[in-house]
This record gives sequence, structure tokens and C-alpha cells, in this order.
Amino acid sequence: MPRYLFVTGRLAAKALGEVLERMAPEWEYEIAVLPISVAALMDTRFIARHLKSAQGCDLVLIPGLCQGDLSPLVDALGVPVVRGPKDLKDIPAFFGRERSREGYGEYRVKILAEIVDAYALSLDEVLARAEYYRKCGADIIDLGCPVEGRFEGVEQVVRALKERGFQVSLDTFNPEDILLADRAGIDYLLSVNSRNIELAPRLSCKVVVIPDFDQGLESLERNIARLEAWNVPYIIDPILNPIGFGFTESICRFYETRRRHPDAEMLIGVGNLTELTDADSTGINAVMAGIIAELGIDYVLTTEVISWARGAVRELDRARRLMHYAVQNHILPKMLDDSLITVKDPPHEHYSEQELREMQRLIRDANFRIFADDQNIYVFNRDLFVKGTDLSEIFAQLGVDEASHAFYLGRELQKAALAVRLGKKYLQEQDLRWGYLSEDETW
Repeated sequence: MPRYLFVTGRLAAKALGEVLERMAPEWEYEIAVLPISVAALMDTRFIARHLKSAQGCDLVLIPGLCQGDLSPLVDALGVPVVRGPKDLKDIPAFFGRERSREGYGEYRVKILAEIVDAYALSLDEVLARAEYYRKCGADIIDLGCPVEGRFEGVEQVVRALKERGFQVSLDTFNPEDILLADRAGIDYLLSVNSRNIELAPRLSCKVVVIPDFDQGLESLERNIARLEAWNVPYIIDPILNPIGFGFTESICRFYETRRRHPDAEMLIGVGNLTELTDADSTGINAVMAGIIAELGIDYVLTTEVISWARGAVRELDRARRLMHYAVQNHILPKMLDDSLITVKDPPHEHYSEQELREMQRLIRDANFRIFADDQNIYVFNRDLFVKGTDLSEIFAQLGVDEASHAFYLGRELQKAALAVRLGKKYLQEQDLRWGYLSEDETW
């Protein structure tokens, strides 16, 4: 049975012990309390000076906020050393997530990211947008074309993208642009139906076949039959409609198409939902990725035009991994990857008022500690314990006149208030968590 050594400071020792006791883990553990009040103020050099041995332990966990290189600790102790979560209350979730994510990250569906109105952009602008999408996780760059008229210079744009290693699709019904782009090396054409299907045998790229406009599945079946008679490779897109314009019926079309064509490649465009619904795109993309995984859809087309759809490609990249893993393993897509929980927060525990008052009794300095739960903000030092919800009232009780200190407290109290309002976890001097948006920016 493995044995873990948890390193902490004096103030957190009691709470850490209680958390581990409630976990009743399958492994053994011990706690090393080092001579410091606040564990987060330790760095690895301090730990190396005061933690002399980890004998009998298989792993050492230090607080997640501890700074410094872990290598000297590993060398001195002779066992692996890892950083735990930033808050000891998250230790149960930390261990649960590490177990459940084994093998996580594979996916089936490829993402097509559309550069809307690419025809109106300069070549440098198109290339910059393509690089952004690639960093976000896109597999294919889709070039948006005018509804009427030509995409002047389309062949030069396609060649430039291909030279930089991109797979490229073109979104148009214009026959001249289609032929020029095909000669330049596009990989996919969106789309063909009876209006332009006669072009298909002349093309080298794979075509996306759709129903005839304002027609149903039978027109799609006719178009598929013609492509098969010509031995033209194709991808089927039954077309997803916006909510209020046949959305539920269109989901049924996708289901029926998969039933009729169990081995065919399929594409779905989700922009009719993410761009045309007054809701953050994160949850929409997660649910649609679940449908995509269950139906075995091979391609998903998305856009990032309206403000609330910014980041849609990154969201789909995470959602496709989450849903693929859940569907393949027949488990719920829950407690596997919290990067799509952005505005709100994953489950977390708060310190009770009793725990905070016990913590206050151990404090010997005048520095303010700030905590928050789902209803209140708490501010305390050795002399004062303030609880409330109104920032002005809380601040007035602190007796702070010095400008920089007042600015610091104001900033922290505002973060704490936002955490209470949104149900987020607040940690003093740490940014609030925003899921994948908290990661390194790619734009």
C-alpha cells in the first residue's frame, strides 16, 4: 500500500488532517508540519532546509502555491515530489481526477474552423487567422466565400495555406472559384447538391454533400447516389438548423442518416447554434460534442464571429476529448476535465465560519486574511473578525487608511464578492478560475 507525506504549515495542519481523515483513502499517509504559519509562503528551499526525511514514504506532496524547483527536494529526499492543489480542500478532487483521467485525450472528430469572409481579407490576415485557429486546435481551415460573386485570388490563398502545412476547405457554390481552388490543392469542398453536383467528377478534393435547398433527406439520398455512381469520395452533412427553425427535426435527420449510412463520413456545422443563440458557446459546444461522439460524426464546422462565440474552436477541442472518452468508456462526462466550466466553478469546499475563527485564534500578526463561501466574505487578523456581503461596509470596519494597502484590499474584496456571486472558489492573492480561459492566451 503506498504511503504519502503531506507537507504543510501550522495554520493549515488541523484542517489538512480533517480533510484526509474524511477521505478515508486507500493509501496510508502522514503529515509533516514545518515551522511556518502560512504554508503558501514556503518555497522549495525552505522545505529542503526543514524537511529532513521522507523515509517510508513513496511520494511527497507540497502545497500547490509553493514556489521553486522541485529537483533539489527530489534529490535530497530520494522520492518523487509533486505539488498538490492550491487549496487543501481540493485534495479529494485532486486524487480522484488523477485516477479517472488515465488514457484521456484521444478524439475522432476533426475541427473545421471557418475564416468568415476570407475573400475580403488580405493574405496576411488570412494566414494570421489560420495560425490562430491551428493553435486553438483546428485541423482544417475553411475559407468563407461571398454568397454571390467571386473570391478573387482564391488560388493564391489556398497555395499559401498549403505551403504552411494547412488542410484547407472552401465554402462556396461558385464553379469558377471551386475549379481554381481545386487545382491549387484544396482538400475539401463545402458543399455540393443538385445545384452544382455536376462539378464533382472533375474535382480532386473530397466533397461535402448536402440536401437540396429546402428539401429533406430524400434529396440528400439522391445526391449521395449520384456521387457513388461516379465514385466520388464524399462526406455527408444533413444540415443542422437553428433553434426555432427546425433544430430538433435536424437532429433527427443526423440520427437517421447515421442509421442509413453507418460507415459513411459525416459533418455537422454548429455555428447555427453557437452564433445564433443568446448563450455562451461553451455549454452548447459541450452538448453538441456529446451528440457528435454518440453519432460517430467525423467533422465539425465552427466559426468565431459573434462575441459570445469567441474561443469556440478551443472549446470544441476540449469538448471532443471529453465526450470521446466518456462515450468510449460508457461513463458520464463528469469529474474528468473541468476546463469547460468557465463562468461557474467545479465542486469545491469552503472553510466554515467555525474553522476560520479557530484559525484566527492562532494568528499573531495584523495582516488581513480574506476568505469567502457561497454567501459571505470573511476578513480577519489577530484583532478583528469581519463577516458580510456589502463591500463598503466590510471595508469601513477594517480601519485602513494607507493607499496601497487600501487598494490591495479593495481588489481582493472585489474578487471575493464576484466569487460569491458566481459560486466560484476564492483564494487570496490568486486569480479566479475561468476554466480554459485561465490558460495561456492564444490570441
